[in-house]
Amino acid sequence: MSTKDPFPIFGISAFNDKQQSEDSLLYHELHGERSIEKPHKHDFFLFLLFEKGNGTHSIDFVDYRVGNHQLHLLFPDQVHSWKLGKATAGYQLMISRRVFETFADSLRFSFVLYQHHPVIELPEKVFQKLLYEFRSVEEELKQQPVHWETVHLRARLIAQLASREAEQKFADLEVYRTKPVLFRYHALIDLHFREQKLVTFYAEQLHITPNYLNILCKRHFHVPATFLIQSRVILEAKRLMQVSEKSVKEIAYELGFSDLSYFSNFFKDKTGLSPREFRGQL
Repeated sequence: MSTKDPFPIFGISAFNDKQQSEDSLLYHELHGERSIEKPHKHDFFLFLLFEKGNGTHSIDFVDYRVGNHQLHLLFPDQVHSWKLGKATAGYQLMISRRVFETFADSLRFSFVLYQHHPVIELPEKVFQKLLYEFRSVEEELKQQPVHWETVHLRARLIAQLASREAEQKFADLEVYRTKPVLFRYHALIDLHFREQKLVTFYAEQLHITPNYLNILCKRHFHVPATFLIQSRVILEAKRLMQVSEKSVKEIAYELGFSDLSYFSNFFKDKTGLSPREFRGQL
């Protein structure tokens, strides 16, 4: 676990209980009751395929009900915890950032967009395809020596199947195809939200007017353009308050607020709670 970051971050090697010669990709199974009480994040990508189960998986402060035939996607920097029921049967692929980014093109859209849709309900046919690939990865990892190229190809196929299913289920992903400027807007926000909170900055980067960017967001997302920036700031503030020991003042400064009272008012306006009240509920 890293100690240099304010977040508890677990590296993939912490889960390498079989001490494989390489920990770029690991396979684990989940059976029965499990819980993670202390939210944390990973520095790797996680595909979690549930064959059956119940309980709750919390990802970035949103609780998702665990059910049969689901695929959960977890990306680096996302805070998560879970409470899984006794009937749980699941399969995990942990993939290092270095390896996953070599086949990132297998996911048709930016990582930040999939973070809005981390749980995909799977039809029986698609679930069986994914289960076959997960089990095939398991078998490949048992070989000595491991043929890593084959393992990575199967992981790439899993990403492609996940992408295709997400694209069919979530209408807003189609928006990013028809309006790629909105895809770029999301990506820019993720890069610059700490220091840039005005729509004008992003509009300049996108070579469009702030008014046109606002029109696009209202038309396709039913919110003003500034809402997306503010939502990203609030998400990061919640992450920091949940899993770091920094003071509210330090968090405000890290997020680009020089005035603590302004940050506190901003946070309460968007969440209904002051930062201290939010922390008191954790």
